[in-house]
Amino acid sequence: MEYLDFELPIKELEEQLDKCMIIGEESDVDVTETCKQIEKKLAETRKDIYKNLTPWQRVQLSRHPNRPYTLDYIKAICGDTFLELHGDRNVKDDKAMIGGLGKIGDQSYMFIGQQKGYNTKTRQYRNFGMANPEGYRKALRLMKSAEKFGIPVVTLIDTPGAYPGIEAEERGQGEAIARNILEMTRLKVPIIVAIIGEGASGGALGIGVGDKVLMLENTWYSVISPESCSSILWRSWEYKERAAEALKLTANDMKKLKLIDEIVREPAGGAHANREKTFDILKNKIVTNFEELQKLSPKELLKQRMEKYADMGVFNG
Repeated sequence: MEYLDFELPIKELEEQLDKCMIIGEESDVDVTETCKQIEKKLAETRKDIYKNLTPWQRVQLSRHPNRPYTLDYIKAICGDTFLELHGDRNVKDDKAMIGGLGKIGDQSYMFIGQQKGYNTKTRQYRNFGMANPEGYRKALRLMKSAEKFGIPVVTLIDTPGAYPGIEAEERGQGEAIARNILEMTRLKVPIIVAIIGEGASGGALGIGVGDKVLMLENTWYSVISPESCSSILWRSWEYKERAAEALKLTANDMKKLKLIDEIVREPAGGAHANREKTFDILKNKIVTNFEELQKLSPKELLKQRMEKYADMGVFNG
């Protein structure tokens, strides 16, 4: 397990607890009471730290190296029923954007999301979760297939942004994202969006239009990352914490601004601390929201979706 700077007090207590248990196993000394005291202090410390996180600390948690990624969620939620689909039928198969059919119970879903890598080799293979235009076109192809067969769409967002390379712009990055936003507003099947990590810029919006937008507690959603914002405004990354505060990018901020529908609470210590519980929580949220949305006719679904986005940013002075 890797620890962030503000998690070091937790690391120290966990190491103390491990040593205490080893002493108890290797000697005749009764350390039960001591272990209980350390466990109690560990629970209190964990609760205090995660109760008072700053926006920048939540950004750090969203990037935690042990945090589960899109395929982790899909495989845990769908098991062996997931069938990955490839290619945009135009240029190539973008490895940063994955998608396919999977089942929760007897209900089929079309899952789509950005995928990051676990080490240097896989990060390069997945382009650090930054999709090219063909990734967004693949996502749209899968959404259209889901619409054709009446299958609900679930998108999982975790990207530092769409790929900003020259070749991506040459192949129409802006148009691909804009096309997805347009088509998602009028897709005739339920769309459930879940932000599971980083939700940056158009890279997130390209698969981010939905009837229900869920946001895990320790994630962020913004037009720009704190580092890039700091670099533009102050010509330095040193002010990234100040930028994170000003951008209002946390789940609580998004809920107050009515840009998302629901905050999904994570287990104590974040999604990486108890991955299985996080998978179950999100799975239940997907099922609950779909049960609510499937009661609506396609016409009602589209009307409600359009009204939801039309109301965003309205100011009553």
